[in-house]
Amino acid sequence: RGLPLDEALAIGPGEVLRTLGGLPDESRHCAALAAETLHAACLDVFRGGEGVRAEQARQAAERAAEQERLRTRIAAIRHQVVVLSGKGGVGKSTVAVSLAAAAARAGLSVGLLDVDVHGPSVPTMSGLEGQRPVVVGDALVPIEIGGVKVMSVGLLIGDQDQALIWRGPMKAKLIEQLLRDVAWGELDLLVVDAPPGTGDEPLAVCQLLGHPDGAVIVTTPQDVAITAVRKSISFCRQLALPILGVVENMSGLLCPACGHLAEVFGSGAGETMAAEMGVPFLGRIPMHPEITAAGDAGTLLRVPWEAGLLAEAFDRAFNPLLTIAGAVAPTPPTPERSPEHAMRIAIPLANGRLAQHFGHCAAFALLDVDLDRREILTRQDVPAPDHQPGLLPPWLAERGANIILAGGMGSRAQQLFAHHGIQVIVGVPSETPEALVTAWMAGTLVSGENVCDH
Repeated sequence: RGLPLDEALAIGPGEVLRTLGGLPDESRHCAALAAETLHAACLDVFRGGEGVRAEQARQAAERAAEQERLRTRIAAIRHQVVVLSGKGGVGKSTVAVSLAAAAARAGLSVGLLDVDVHGPSVPTMSGLEGQRPVVVGDALVPIEIGGVKVMSVGLLIGDQDQALIWRGPMKAKLIEQLLRDVAWGELDLLVVDAPPGTGDEPLAVCQLLGHPDGAVIVTTPQDVAITAVRKSISFCRQLALPILGVVENMSGLLCPACGHLAEVFGSGAGETMAAEMGVPFLGRIPMHPEITAAGDAGTLLRVPWEAGLLAEAFDRAFNPLLTIAGAVAPTPPTPERSPEHAMRIAIPLANGRLAQHFGHCAAFALLDVDLDRREILTRQDVPAPDHQPGLLPPWLAERGANIILAGGMGSRAQQLFAHHGIQVIVGVPSETPEALVTAWMAGTLVSGENVCDH
């Protein structure tokens, strides 16, 4: 009718409905709601936007309170480590859960946060499927198992088969709530298991933490995984996120019966890539039936690896991280014999005998010997890694070699082995490993000229 605003505001919803007339009953409610909404908006304009400003002020105060809670939660966590991977299927969650378990066994107060919205696997690996966290006051209480406080998106979803079809802002909001509204308490270390790639979730968690200690990047030896890891390193550098190191997972298949390491996917590519990119290399973790069984049974947080090559691999990868978090490195067990009486000898192989071309051999024989009894204890044959400059010294050092018997070796290579604490004996004839080692222990090994003296 062209009424002034103050007169128009006097018109109620009932009069609007009467004026419209002839509306079906099912439409009258919607029309009344629209009229009331329009009335409220016009009233706010008439009062100079007081309602809008009041709502904005309320939202700002609520947001400030949320930010303060987030800062308070994070301030109580001394160290934060984010576990990343360039692609899925490399065992990132296994590494994250195992790191949290190792930290707890080292005496640290530990939290484990799984922010993989679309494929959370921490509940399964931790034996927490079907359990739900309780709410106390305005906070979620994480579930503690094996000395680790665990929170995962998977613990908040009733139906584990339900797909979450969420866009980035919703995922970022959820991650913020998991950091802000979970009663972590005081922690020495929070391990964050991020989903693979460089998308919304890793970005959100790194930004929300503010200044985490850094990232651990997990890869496997295959080229496709190594390429993806380079992107993860670039991601960290763009965020100014320190890179604590690269872990090469699934680095060979360790036989539980004989200890033979089969290089199923190759080995050493992660270390080479780390050197090329200028980031630390933490170590290699082999595949082993124990790892698969523990993950499926949900015992990764509760059952430590038994002493052996598998336990040594995890310790080697995690000890630098535990040192950062303030853990005291565990005292290694006292060996039954001192190193001078128990040794591992490495011999390059070709057709079952010592290979004269050391750097291009197909495999290495690793023989453990007892010098007191002059006895060969065990032998395992390990496929050699791809030929890459500078790779063999750290590769053999990781496998515990003390001495190398070789036909020939360049002086520079011998220096590199010496740097890793490995003695090299050159000019050794092409005989079987057992014959050579037996002769060496007896003091009758005859070595000739170095066939590769350069």
